[in-house]
Amino acid sequence: MEYLNYELFGNSIHHWVIALGVLVGSFVLVKIIYWVFSSVFKNLTNKTKTNLDDILVKNLQKPLTNLVLIGAYYFAVSYLSFEKNVEGVLLNIAYLLFTISITSIISKIVDALISEVILPISKKTESSFDAHLIPVIQKAVRAIIWSLGIVIGLDNIGFDITAMIAGLGIGGLALALAAQDSVKNIFAGIMIFLDKPFKINDRIKIDGHDGTVEDVGLRSTRIRTLEGRIVTIPNCTFTDNSVINVTSQPALKVKINLGLTYDTNEDSMQKAIDILVDIVKNQDSITNDYAAGFNGFGDFSLNILFMYYVKPDSHWLNTQTLVNKEILRRFNKEGLEFAFPTQTIFKKEIS
Repeated sequence: MEYLNYELFGNSIHHWVIALGVLVGSFVLVKIIYWVFSSVFKNLTNKTKTNLDDILVKNLQKPLTNLVLIGAYYFAVSYLSFEKNVEGVLLNIAYLLFTISITSIISKIVDALISEVILPISKKTESSFDAHLIPVIQKAVRAIIWSLGIVIGLDNIGFDITAMIAGLGIGGLALALAAQDSVKNIFAGIMIFLDKPFKINDRIKIDGHDGTVEDVGLRSTRIRTLEGRIVTIPNCTFTDNSVINVTSQPALKVKINLGLTYDTNEDSMQKAIDILVDIVKNQDSITNDYAAGFNGFGDFSLNILFMYYVKPDSHWLNTQTLVNKEILRRFNKEGLEFAFPTQTIFKKEIS
């Protein structure tokens, strides 16, 4: 067995065999861990009502096996003798891989908690913004975890983190100045999430646009106009301008002035008023608050004031179109004539 004492690259064959044996054993242990997770743990989690344990088992399987391999690698490098510079590089690789694996485990656990605990709770709230905001927060938390993991990993392998952070601070300031509009929109998006001036599917009016909110992001908000076009509006527009939430109004008031010709008699006038009331009282999209009445004598017409309210969840333009078409049809059917500007000229003969 003297050959075990022969040296190869500064280490005896005996030491190389032990180091390789640990590495091979780690691969065997990885196979066992895979079997335990895929068979034992999976069967146990299938019997529970929550999906949280299923997600944890699925997502933690690979990072944990990576830790086993990294541990075996670290032992092998530490057990063997190398030149100082070579050993430093090999150990730094182990430190960095270990930090990445731990960061991955923490990130996956936090992701699972947010997805399976916090997100379902937010979906039960009245506001759809809560469910919309959680994925954004989830991404931000994930980015923070990985940023901290990278910083810790670089610090462990000897990087000067203080100088790096200072450099990033200067670079970040330059980037912020170059992208100040984007930063402004992001902060405005956060304010929208916090203040909740509107929610998804609300109809709003902003900066000359009138439409339904389809998506709210950190930088911009998309609305679909009444004409069916998608408009992307920078979020800073909502902080710099007044927003009218049409959906939050109890109902939309519609006011119509109608004029009948002066040869309309009292019975015909009453018939016109009755027709208007009959039209709106049978409309599901209109509230019970409506009125019609003979409100004055115009220059060329007998005036009728007609008012009704469209329900918030109804399309006001479609409702108004249906009402107007029905008015036109019913008035024509009953022989009620709309007045138009006329001028009577009296001719006086001078003898």
